Amino acid sequence: MQVQVNTSNGVENKDTLERWASDYLNDALGRFTQDITRVEVQLRDVNSGKKGADDKRCMLEARITGREPLAATHHASTQDEAFRGATQRLIHLLDHTLGKLDRHQHRDRDTIRKDPAAIPELDVGE
Repeated sequence: MQVQVNTSNGVENKDTLERWASDYLNDALGRFTQDITRVEVQLRDVNSGKKGADDKRCMLEARITGREPLAATHHASTQDEAFRGATQRLIHLLDHTLGKLDRHQHRDRDTIRKDPAAIPELDVGE
């Protein structure tokens, strides 16, 4: 899964931020890697230098194979809290959206149910 970090309005975009965001999102969204091709991160200081409550904004947009992108936004007092909050919202949105797809469509997903060797046989006669 590719992660692209974009910043604006006073938020510095350093290599360490991009590496951390990529590692964090790949770990947090690991169970969705079959469905997500890319996540775009947009970090912004809404008040641009002025102090204030919840002035950091993070928007995450997940590009899903064969579907419209999903986006989640979170405002917080720090960049870290905004990023983590947006990640949790995106996870909830992905669970809801992809869970519906699983219930209403038969998607080609890896599962042990397709592999008879992965299911142990039970001896119910004893």
